[in-house]
Amino acid sequence: MSLILPKRTLSRRHLLQISGLSGLGLFLGGCGTNLLSDNIRQISEPLNQSLEALLQTQKPIPEFSLDAIEPDKLLVNTFDFTPQIDPAQFYLTIDGEVSNAMRLSMADIQKLPLTSMVIRHVCVEGWAAIVQWGGIRLRDLVALVQPKSSVRYVYFKSADGYYESWDIASAVHPQTLMAYQKNGQPLSADNGAPIRLASPIKLGYKQSKWVTQITLTSNLLPTKGYWEDQGYEWFAGL
Repeated sequence: MSLILPKRTLSRRHLLQISGLSGLGLFLGGCGTNLLSDNIRQISEPLNQSLEALLQTQKPIPEFSLDAIEPDKLLVNTFDFTPQIDPAQFYLTIDGEVSNAMRLSMADIQKLPLTSMVIRHVCVEGWAAIVQWGGIRLRDLVALVQPKSSVRYVYFKSADGYYESWDIASAVHPQTLMAYQKNGQPLSADNGAPIRLASPIKLGYKQSKWVTQITLTSNLLPTKGYWEDQGYEWFAGL
């Protein structure tokens, strides 16, 4: 069943305010496969010279203590459609210019090393909230699929039809997560369950919810992102 992206309205004034901001190979079907276990052990090994250099030069953003969490400040942008996804039936596809494309269930993902961080989520609309996110580092997923040395960009597709793209350096930043927990609890549907992007280095509209596919590529396509294609700034870094 195809999913239709709900209409999101953007005023001319809002657009002008925002546009100036800067800042498939192998599939794994079930849990506990030997190949997945082998790949987990290899996560820390070098990917290739280009990505290894990126990992060595990236510095973490200062994080907050647990008592700094602001549970009531993370607003939910509600539209006409919030995907209701059964985690037991969910699969995340990771493909593109890689040697080892994968299709991971939530059980597969939750077997990977859990990372938790307390960071500030910043929305382009002018509000912010300190949130604890828990999940798998995106760089660990990238390591599993073994990207080609030509990879420069990462595309994300979501269950509601939303689409987004990142530069590879931001994607493999040590604080970029594919999160399935918020404030120590399972992610809710309106916050992007079963899995979403979370990172302190990008504005909120870059942090896709309900992610179903991650594609690594050497070229930035003409369609860069849902809001970017309407005039938002592409890099959107903090």
